[in-house]
Amino acid sequence: MRFFQTLKNIWSIEELRKRILFTLLLIAIYRLGSFIVLPGADVEALQATMAAQGNTNDLLGLINLFTGGAFNNASIMALGIMPYITASIIVQLLGFAVPYFQRLQSKEGESGRKKLNQITRALTVAITLVQGAGYLAFIKSNGGMSSQVDPFIFWISGIIILSTGTIFAMWLGERITDRGIGNGVSLLITVGIIVGLPSAFAFELTSKSDALLLLVVEMAAFFFVTLVTVMVVTGVRKIPIQFAKRMVGRGKGAAPSATARDYIPLKVNASGVMPIIFAQALMMLPVSLAGFGGSVEAQSSWFVQQFNDFTSPLYNVVYFFLVVIFTYVYTALVVNPGQYTEYLRRQNAFIPGIRGGTETEEYIDSITSRITLPGSIILGLIAILPAIVARFGVNQAFAIFFGGTSLIIMVGVVLDTLQQIESYLLMRKYDGLVKEGKIEGRNSGSRMQQIGADF
Repeated sequence: MRFFQTLKNIWSIEELRKRILFTLLLIAIYRLGSFIVLPGADVEALQATMAAQGNTNDLLGLINLFTGGAFNNASIMALGIMPYITASIIVQLLGFAVPYFQRLQSKEGESGRKKLNQITRALTVAITLVQGAGYLAFIKSNGGMSSQVDPFIFWISGIIILSTGTIFAMWLGERITDRGIGNGVSLLITVGIIVGLPSAFAFELTSKSDALLLLVVEMAAFFFVTLVTVMVVTGVRKIPIQFAKRMVGRGKGAAPSATARDYIPLKVNASGVMPIIFAQALMMLPVSLAGFGGSVEAQSSWFVQQFNDFTSPLYNVVYFFLVVIFTYVYTALVVNPGQYTEYLRRQNAFIPGIRGGTETEEYIDSITSRITLPGSIILGLIAILPAIVARFGVNQAFAIFFGGTSLIIMVGVVLDTLQQIESYLLMRKYDGLVKEGKIEGRNSGSRMQQIGADF
């Protein structure tokens, strides 16, 4: 009953109701675009060729997962929102290395953020043009271009349409963020991932004679993995801080106020899903290089075959260690102890028992290193979990939801969206979505801002 009462409370808040309906409308428009085929593309021939090749474990399969099948359908939304994500990652990395981008990120406030948004959008267009040309070459090489279409017209119109589709998807994401509920870009990716879940679930249910019993076991395992992922995404190590006492009143009757208390929230997984994305891209290099070389011997070698099979032991051992390494590297870029130290100095605050300046910076750095170790190991295990469950007989389409990029993105986006809904309920004096405590999203914390953003 409490669940239905919560739904009733959500629907009774007019602003929240309009935001949810607006979000669902834009998501429906985005999904509709994934079924509109590029002019001149032969979808049946393309899918027949890809089915014959059987290459589901590659970077193209990952892109198809994020676009909700639009990539394999030769849709006008085939590239989806991925060029925008790529541009955002590049701009974020430039902010760690280039002084100009550092100033825009940290010192120029709202005007700096607007400039970064403009740079990201321009870079998105450039990336889309390059990726669009590559995608059209992929369609042509796999027999997906109709023989009745002039190749030059197919290339020109295809690049323009693909670029327009990506820009439109980017616009939809920004409108959802501004006028809807949740982070628009992340929601579009999540919807693309989730659309494959019902068919994978149905296939798993009907593919085995004792499917019902196995499905109960699989769902229990999936629930446990999701629970662990939620803990990793939301887990923080709170470092208590105190603000210096201030005098209340004037003259002889002035008295010191109570010392204000707060904390620095250091995330167990400050790098989000980025280490898995970087590791996946790197794991595709051996297969890609062998393919570019054109040598049949190289493509059929034991080493390349191991990296072309995501369930192979060698693949998963290397993948696990790459995720751990990239977690440390990306955390070192995102979490800057010097910025925390500077914040404490400006706020006239301190960590109890730790001197300011260098000692505070070293203390925060040591805490970050210690909590990153278990976080990176758990993240690495989550990354290789789809391969482990596939070894136990779960079909690959369903196994990918047991971990990896898809599960972490879904968990993070759902938590962020629920957190926004809960804030509307609490503002209207309604009960929250949980009986005790509150829902923590990826960017939850104290009054101190999180440094760095999740994917």
